[in-house]
Amino acid sequence: MKSSEAAQFYFSRAADQLGVNESMRRRLMIPRREIQVQVSFETDKGEVATYVGYRVQHNNARGPMKGGFRYHPQVDLDEIRSLAALMTVKTAVVNIPYGGAKGGIAVDPRTLSLTEKERITRKFIDQIHDVIGPDIDIPAPDMGTDSQTMAWIMSQYNKYHGFNPGVVTGKPVEYYGIPGREEATGRGVGILTLKVLGRLGRKPQQTRVAIQGFGNVGSHAAKYLADAECKVVAISDVSGAYYRADGLDVLSAIRHVNQNNNSLAGFKEAEKLPGDQLLELDVDVLIPAALGGVIHEANVDRVKAPIIIEAANEPVRPEADEILANKGTLLLPDILANAGGVTVSYFEWAQNRQFYHWNLDRVRQELERVMSQAFETVWDLSRARKVSLRTAAFMVGIERVAKATALIGVA
Repeated sequence: MKSSEAAQFYFSRAADQLGVNESMRRRLMIPRREIQVQVSFETDKGEVATYVGYRVQHNNARGPMKGGFRYHPQVDLDEIRSLAALMTVKTAVVNIPYGGAKGGIAVDPRTLSLTEKERITRKFIDQIHDVIGPDIDIPAPDMGTDSQTMAWIMSQYNKYHGFNPGVVTGKPVEYYGIPGREEATGRGVGILTLKVLGRLGRKPQQTRVAIQGFGNVGSHAAKYLADAECKVVAISDVSGAYYRADGLDVLSAIRHVNQNNNSLAGFKEAEKLPGDQLLELDVDVLIPAALGGVIHEANVDRVKAPIIIEAANEPVRPEADEILANKGTLLLPDILANAGGVTVSYFEWAQNRQFYHWNLDRVRQELERVMSQAFETVWDLSRARKVSLRTAAFMVGIERVAKATALIGVA
């Protein structure tokens, strides 16, 4: 099943519960605009390299469209289309005034020098600057991009449109960013993991957690949960999985990564396992925080964790989602679990529009308020309608977008 088909599957299931008519379904599923551009730039060797860039602007009924830019060799229109639709629902679930978008370039960022990455970013913005903006479509970091990339985007956009820091979020704090944005997605995952444990009557001190992926999201989630006295027993990255039954020293692992080119390779304070084996460990909570599609039909029967928190985008394929639901696994879906990033992006955008600085304490307090309120809404609907948390989250998001779309009419 393609990414867009998976999004359609979840959308249709929730729309059936809500009784959304066919006309509205088509309006909500078909993107407003899909953009595919040629991105050519000069490499450090003086050659001209050409890649394909995408931006899908899905829906703006509830506000400017919002979504990340990702640089990854597997980026294609189908993936971007799916993720843009999910962003529309995600922003509605946490009730921030945005629609959904997504974009990226089909390139492996590891093959680019820093100067080449800057050139390809600026050339991409040259192609799409007239269809993004603080009141239209606001990019953010995603896989393969970071705060530096966002600074280049703002700089290039400003060349055409004048100074406007609200065009992009996830910028460096020193360049009109907001404190707490880097930790936001992982911190949000941690906040909601504790919410789930509380609802199930589980104590953090007796909870064993495995986190697949130890990048920005996974590492911040691990730190938050370790600070809450959960036992983070396993973490992983492309170098493999690292396991310690009594719990890992998360701060030591973070220091190791910072000192070793962002890699866990050579981490000696844990037993090394094959990367995929982390998904099958006998733990209380499993947090996939890396790539999509890592839990699928072929391995889902070996997944033992009774609780799964989707920190990555689409880490569980729809076929596996059904199997997990049937065996009673509680799964907190990505459109809620990892919405901390877009929530703090909203705070950054608000800060930029108001030209008023937010401090870290305010960011964290507001993040917890928004995420907790969204969780309670989804949890209560799930229990009231006897549907999964994923279906409930889609129902909350779709209903809000559908209401806004109906109020607008056909403009």
